[in-house]
Amino acid sequence: MRILMAASEAVPFCKTGGLADVVGALSQVLARSGHEVSLFLPKYRSVSGGAHSLKSLGTYYWIPMGERLEKAGLAHAKWGNVQVYFVESPKYFDREELYRTAAGDYPDNAERFVFFSRAVLEGAKLIGFKPDVIHAHDWQTALIPAYLKTLYHIDAFFVKTATLLTVHNIAYQGLFPKHILFLAGFGWADFTPDKLEFFGSINFLKAGLVFADLLSTVSPTYSQEIQSSSDFGRGLEGVLRARSKDLAGVLNGIDTEVWNPESDILLPFRYEKESVQEGKKKCKRHLQQMADVEVREDIPLVGIVSRLDPQKGLDLVLQVFEELQGGPVELVVLGTGDPALCQGFTRLSQKVPARIYFRGTFDEGFAHLIYAASDLFLMPSRFEPCGLGQMIAMRYGSIPVVTQTGGLKDTVVDFSHGPGKANGFVSSVADVEGLKSTLRAALSVYQQTAIWRQIVSNAVETDFSWDRSASAYVNLYQKAVQKLMRG
Repeated sequence: MRILMAASEAVPFCKTGGLADVVGALSQVLARSGHEVSLFLPKYRSVSGGAHSLKSLGTYYWIPMGERLEKAGLAHAKWGNVQVYFVESPKYFDREELYRTAAGDYPDNAERFVFFSRAVLEGAKLIGFKPDVIHAHDWQTALIPAYLKTLYHIDAFFVKTATLLTVHNIAYQGLFPKHILFLAGFGWADFTPDKLEFFGSINFLKAGLVFADLLSTVSPTYSQEIQSSSDFGRGLEGVLRARSKDLAGVLNGIDTEVWNPESDILLPFRYEKESVQEGKKKCKRHLQQMADVEVREDIPLVGIVSRLDPQKGLDLVLQVFEELQGGPVELVVLGTGDPALCQGFTRLSQKVPARIYFRGTFDEGFAHLIYAASDLFLMPSRFEPCGLGQMIAMRYGSIPVVTQTGGLKDTVVDFSHGPGKANGFVSSVADVEGLKSTLRAALSVYQQTAIWRQIVSNAVETDFSWDRSASAYVNLYQKAVQKLMRG
């Protein structure tokens, strides 16, 4: 199939979160499977220059923005079997960050991604790439399916192009004032509750949910949760329920070449599945020395690599470890985000420096070391569309302690199912008592060496490669094309 992947970020070019990991890995797996994949991204400042052998095509084209035109260009890079096209516009993308600064979101984000969405479609025409399907990701590209059903519905170039929109986190919707409607090229006929209007504003994600041929999200459980209530659906649960037959939950995978303890160049000691216990002991000692906590094999080390956000349940972690300080457990946390959480972990680490360490930065190498060194990996999220951390942790033999929500529920098998099946510990609720009880159970089982080794073995044998997920996406692409052809 000819697949156009449209996203606002993708590794290795630009990244703020898990979206980039998913788009990059999925594009590569699809291309290796024989599909013709063109990935469209904005050309941010961080991807300019020669780091990725970008070459400008030297041709410019014009994008309608309300009553004016804005100039766009395309740069190209070949990444494995994937053709990557970067939409050039210094006005919109030559900035320090992708979406926001410390002061907040860029005030023209609506205009930036209206421009990008139109530039993707016009760029595909410019290079002559006529896709069977356009796979759009999140609100930043959710206008693309809407454009194909409205402004471009008689464009012969896209007459056989189907669309799939994937929602990675419904909490981010692209909600903007209604005057953006006209900048985007829509009219009052599109500003209705069954289309783009959302409580008096324009909602980019809703546009995609309404107009895309098929919809998906990043885990089976999350696909049900976001239809269930406003707590999960964030006001779009009714739209999703109306399209429930067109919504699928496809579990994300991880890049098993990047996340591989056998070949991970960022680790001080690498190890195979057969030597996971010995390899982790060496990495654990190394991390304990780096973090200046007690160097002891008998104390379980709990790791956290996360955006510091209340969604992730990290305020619960603070409360639980306030009670456990001085107890038989060590905690190493890596993350940035909410200032109150940063301050909380800083204070906690200062109280018990021999047992708790906090690094409030982003450090890729240290993240890999935490996965490899930790005995337990903590993700007590209040909601989690998919989650990659628990999958990566299991790949490195670190046992996840999670909440029963979204992709965490779909990937972690609780110890209550028996040591022959379990690969983690699952709390039924995201509260202090639930986390405390689940963590204590994990710490208790850690002391039972034979059982613990079995759980670690189960974890490292769990398959989270992209092959299965990519196959599910191909099925959705084919289904979307069939749906389009049926009209």
